[in-house]
Amino acid sequence: MRNAIITVVGTILVPVLLFILIPYMILRAAPVALGAGIGVVEVASVALAVAGFTMILWVSTTFVRRGKGTPVPLDPPKEFIAIGLYRFVRNPMYLGLLLVMLAEAALFRSVWLLVYASLFWLAVHSYLILIEEPELEARFGATYLTYKATTPRWIPRVPRRPGA
Repeated sequence: MRNAIITVVGTILVPVLLFILIPYMILRAAPVALGAGIGVVEVASVALAVAGFTMILWVSTTFVRRGKGTPVPLDPPKEFIAIGLYRFVRNPMYLGLLLVMLAEAALFRSVWLLVYASLFWLAVHSYLILIEEPELEARFGATYLTYKATTPRWIPRVPRRPGA
């Protein structure tokens, strides 16, 4: 139950900060003129945001149910997870967050939101390389090293079949 509460709080607070408060402040500082209608860009942006948020929810649920932990770094999964979206990409939660940010940048046609998404990606990418991946290697050893060698960090792909 504790993991579920931490996950819900983390899954709500982080997106509210990243997707609502910070973009709101950026858009307020650099206003944009929205189009009058709903077009391809708006529909594609909403679809991308829904896909990204679905990824976040899916991974958060997987962390609690299968990993026996939470997506919050203070209580990370105790079990190694290479199922669900993790079969296709090593960082589906961060990728989901980035998709939502890119969708916002497109929806509002804001270069500043695109810069924000790019800085977010750079910070996360640096964190992954310098902190998270070495920590996962130490915690899960050969299992993680094999996973890391066969699963891309950012661009999803269909998993290879054993022996292929």
